Amino acid sequence: MPASCNICFEMKNPTQKKPETPDSNKFSFTLEKQNLENALYLVSTPIGHLKDITLHALEILISADYIFCEDTRVTSKLLQAYGIKRKLSVYNDHASNEQRDEIVKLALDEKSVALVSDAGAPLISDPGYKLVRNICRKGGKVITVPGASSVISALQLSGLPSDSFSFFGFIPSKSKAREEFLLTKKLNKETLVFFETVPRIVKTLDAIDSIFGDRNCAVARELTKKFETIYRGTAKDILLQMEKDTVKGELVLLIEGCTLNLDNSQNLENLLNSYMAEMSLRNAVEEVSKILSLPKKQVYTKALELKE
Repeated sequence: MPASCNICFEMKNPTQKKPETPDSNKFSFTLEKQNLENALYLVSTPIGHLKDITLHALEILISADYIFCEDTRVTSKLLQAYGIKRKLSVYNDHASNEQRDEIVKLALDEKSVALVSDAGAPLISDPGYKLVRNICRKGGKVITVPGASSVISALQLSGLPSDSFSFFGFIPSKSKAREEFLLTKKLNKETLVFFETVPRIVKTLDAIDSIFGDRNCAVARELTKKFETIYRGTAKDILLQMEKDTVKGELVLLIEGCTLNLDNSQNLENLLNSYMAEMSLRNAVEEVSKILSLPKKQVYTKALELKE
């Protein structure tokens, strides 16, 4: 393992006019191996553009006693880009309890352990939270090394309200589960953010069109990369836009929050009609009573009236 990583920056100032001070517009530095505090370090990595990594993250990757990643091939490319040669170990969705316990033991036994995901921040829709939970329960220390996040980047670019949002990870892949899942989010007032895959995006947008109607949406692809694209509009609009492109990679899907006033009887009727068209009367009553904070008996009575 190298003792240091030399990354030199030369900053040129176009207003500099004095040739006798040639070094005044240059700045360089060297990242060196540090003696890190014993802890688990959650290191964020670029979501596309390799330059979107922090100096702190590089320092941790140079210095940590151990590095665990989702896929050694992906993380190796990042390290190679910065001339860092390190041994990598795997910790991903398929990790066993024994593997998790091994990492916990390392972090508690006076070792510095770096955890990285393939892209973005660890623990965002990956198995890292179990590791953090176990270390914290045993009195260990966890340190975050923040950086790029596809969720935040997509939200910034979407044009949708960003003052309040919820992130739900991946949408269920099965048709019925997908529809039931989306129905439970229909009346959330905040912007909804999800991950989705290319093979499933058409069916998901079809379901959104059916459940959310003309609600504003956005789909972000290839974030920070050369072919970064943000599709905006209703679900139907976005489907038409995406037909013209070859879409690759994972996507970030956003849906505008509900703007309905939920405090009147007309909304009770509308909600029941909508939910009963997608699920059993019993399940519809349960969902609507939760959403409107109304007694189940009142909602059930109204549901029977509508069904007649």
